[in-house]
Amino acid sequence: MQNEEIIEKINTFLADEFEIDADKMLPEANLRETLDLDSLDYIDLVVVIESNFQIKVKPEDFINIVTFQDFYDYVIYNGKKELA
Repeated sequence: MQNEEIIEKINTFLADEFEIDADKMLPEANLRETLDLDSLDYIDLVVVIESNFQIKVKPEDFINIVTFQDFYDYVIYNGKKELA
């Protein structure tokens, strides 16, 4: 799967799961603020990532994820690492 396809898939499930317009999901936008995430939402986000991309997410992985681009990079990098 190409990076653009992964980003499109991420945006689709985020829009569905968090009921947000895709046009608000800009690479430089703050992930937590844009999605209005609380601690329970992070759990939902982890479950969706793990089920859609077959990667294992550790809570500490989210420490450095601030923007949507950080999130995209995380999923792309770890998804490729899991496939290797």
